[in-house]
Amino acid sequence: MIENRIKELVEILNQASYEYYTLDSPTITDQEYDDYYHELEKLEQQYPNLILDNSPTKRVGGKIIESFEKVVHSVPMMSLGDIFSEDEVREFDERIKKTIPNPTYVCELKIDGLSVSLIYENGKLVRGSTRGDGVTGENITHNVETIKSIPLLIDYTDNLEVRGEIYMPKKSFNQLNLERKQNNEKLFANPRNAAAGSVRQLDSKIAAKRNLSTFIYHLPNPEQYNLTKHSDTLNFMKKLGFIVNPNIKIAKNIDEVIDYINEWTIKRDGLPYEIDGIVIKVNNIADQVKLGFTSRTPKWAIAYKFPAIEVLTKLNNIEFCVGRTGKITPRADLNPVHLAGSIISSVTLHNEDYIKDKEIMINDTIVIHKAGDVIPEVVRVVKERRDGTQIEFKMITNCPICGSKLVRKETEAAYYCENPLCDARKIEGLIHFVSRDAMNIDGFGERIIEDFYNIGYLKNVVDFYELKNHKQELMELEGFGSKSINNLLDSIEKSKENSLERLLFALGIRHVGKKTAKIIAQKYQTIDNLIDATYEELKEIVDIGDIIAASVFEYMSDEKNLELINNLKEHGLNTKYLGAEIKINDNFVDKTFVLTGTLVNYSRDEASDLIISCGGKVTNSVTKKTDVVLVGDNPGSKYNKAQELGITIWNEEDFETNLK
Repeated sequence: MIENRIKELVEILNQASYEYYTLDSPTITDQEYDDYYHELEKLEQQYPNLILDNSPTKRVGGKIIESFEKVVHSVPMMSLGDIFSEDEVREFDERIKKTIPNPTYVCELKIDGLSVSLIYENGKLVRGSTRGDGVTGENITHNVETIKSIPLLIDYTDNLEVRGEIYMPKKSFNQLNLERKQNNEKLFANPRNAAAGSVRQLDSKIAAKRNLSTFIYHLPNPEQYNLTKHSDTLNFMKKLGFIVNPNIKIAKNIDEVIDYINEWTIKRDGLPYEIDGIVIKVNNIADQVKLGFTSRTPKWAIAYKFPAIEVLTKLNNIEFCVGRTGKITPRADLNPVHLAGSIISSVTLHNEDYIKDKEIMINDTIVIHKAGDVIPEVVRVVKERRDGTQIEFKMITNCPICGSKLVRKETEAAYYCENPLCDARKIEGLIHFVSRDAMNIDGFGERIIEDFYNIGYLKNVVDFYELKNHKQELMELEGFGSKSINNLLDSIEKSKENSLERLLFALGIRHVGKKTAKIIAQKYQTIDNLIDATYEELKEIVDIGDIIAASVFEYMSDEKNLELINNLKEHGLNTKYLGAEIKINDNFVDKTFVLTGTLVNYSRDEASDLIISCGGKVTNSVTKKTDVVLVGDNPGSKYNKAQELGITIWNEEDFETNLK
């Protein structure tokens, strides 16, 4: 019978997938699998009424949703606190021992992916969702169903929830980026970003092609299943057909935990997937209950994060870049090297003093790492590898572009080209003007601005607003057409509506960053008021100070700059502050806030703006002077430091309550 054959094929194929993905012990060849699969496909096409719920053909994708539905987790999906050193691992153990005299730990690899919750009813997968803020996540069932390592049916009749990590294997990641490169698409920075982007696709066919996988590591409410140890929950989930990471260790004491950390710090690169640390959990469930939770994290578990990866490379030359303010920045030209998911071929050397302090020479072998796992920087020189070919660094005395004599400010370590006509300064100023945090004019990449500058269409920022007069000529340029030019011109027109702080930042006033521009705009409301401000008034503004005040006053006193501002006004640019007025809120006024982690309902900028509009201020570093740390999902070391210093910690709900 056809029905029996379909059932038989489904059983054969699902068993083969289980042996391949879960047991890593295939019993049939790829060719045999393909033959069975194609036979099943044909039968299902002929008899669609006989398609089974657990058919492997359902994993190819095809569902398209309009948006992600919000789901509330019945048990919050908490994140883990982070630690970064052996001393902190031992401190964690000492905290546990105050409550649990002789704890046993389970050590697990911390998979670098995306947390997922899977819910089964009567043995059938009914929902997959992201962690979100821990309380509310997003329904990604249509994409979860495409992941072959996640069973669609399990041999368990009661309702069940398991949690784990969706990740992209290194092999899949490399293949995906190869395909994107061939298609001239932007490459993914690392497997975690690729996995996160894949499960948040509205079209499940895209996720299905990405070859994602999972490791399951958590069973909420294990007492309901008469399980007394975390290690028992892992075995329980494994027997149900979920993939549980095999590299797990039960540690009798903290020394065995540290041995495990040291082992996998060395072996991590040999894994077929990325890990970014080790998770340490108290094994006994009753002990976990006794230890309890903070508002955001379990007290019985912690995540040890690997230190930033360091790599060796050769410094071939030191070149000099000219910024929009004329600042000269030396950059190291390196032998390209892989570092934490990126290929690094250059790194900033900041200034002359930085190079001298680190005793950097051309042709040196240097150690670089990513500060905060983001920005590459030089750690040290490997002096023992010097072979006599090294060349001592000498700071240039003239601008590499225009040849003007460089000047070093008394209060700074940097040298400046002070020639206002320097082509490099002009181009960098134009690039800065259109950047996202400035006027946010879409479509202007560095190459386009440089081309327009060289052709003669752009010589100063006012010229952006006169490009519409050259529309026909621009459309005739190679690589441009009516659509791209219309989009550019529309974006330019839209930028006229920006609030004052964007314009202030875009003008490139020395020492005035995005945050400072916002403070000044809120204070003076219009650019005319700012032009009339005295130096004494400016320096009295909180967080401004003498240097910034002098720079702003000098800029607003220069006739050429005033002429530029008037020209921009004549072209219809808004010069008023459009943000919310400061509404004094006693929960915020005169308090210093630090943000860490990802908020659900606000971007980092939106939350900062709200804090400032209520009379508070936002800084980047947690110190004893910090009043409140606002914590989102996946908070970093700032959260840990706030705990250590006893600083008030708000989650997003606390934040919204205090705003009322």
